[in-house]
Amino acid sequence: MELLRIIISVLIPPIGAFLKVGFGLQFWVNLLLTLLGYFPGLVHVIWLLSRK
Repeated sequence: MELLRIIISVLIPPIGAFLKVGFGLQFWVNLLLTLLGYFPGLVHVIWLLSRK
């Protein structure tokens, strides 16, 4: 499941954030960052996935 979450996160960062935290604040932050640019959203979702 973790590998699938990583692949989805690279392709569509907000979906990866949703799979990790649900419709919480971090999802909306990631959605906004992704709309502003793909790279900030990608960095944010990698940060979300790497923290415990």
